[in-house]
Amino acid sequence: MLIAVIDGQGGGIGKHITAKIRKELPPEVEILALGTNAMATAAMLKAGANEGATGENAIVRNVPRVDVIVGPLAIVLAESMLGEVTPRMAASIAASPALKLLLPINRSGVEVIGVANEPLPHLIDSLVDRLKELVEAKDRVDGRGE
Repeated sequence: MLIAVIDGQGGGIGKHITAKIRKELPPEVEILALGTNAMATAAMLKAGANEGATGENAIVRNVPRVDVIVGPLAIVLAESMLGEVTPRMAASIAASPALKLLLPINRSGVEVIGVANEPLPHLIDSLVDRLKELVEAKDRVDGRGE
């Protein structure tokens, strides 16, 4: 399974997501760090991503080929993260056939109704639990879960 972790600004959210995925999921799960800037990409690589790439073209080129995209809700909102998420990035992420697991962090002027306001560590735990379910289901389908 190939998981893209997308983040911007200082990469703090992506760093924590990447570290938790690396700790909790099997080593054969690959993590691709996609940063809107070099600092975000570097933080995710330091946290254990297998590969990393930075900027609009890297994100647009890679999101169609991954199995799952994870990150804050802002990655599908054009002009979010203080303008780091371009309209092309947001559209490419939203249009990707990959499953998107997005954290409802309310920093972009968007509030998702019906979602509990949880601290970031709890949201990341829930995200990684869902990824575990997906990996286990894929292993069963591929015949490795016997």
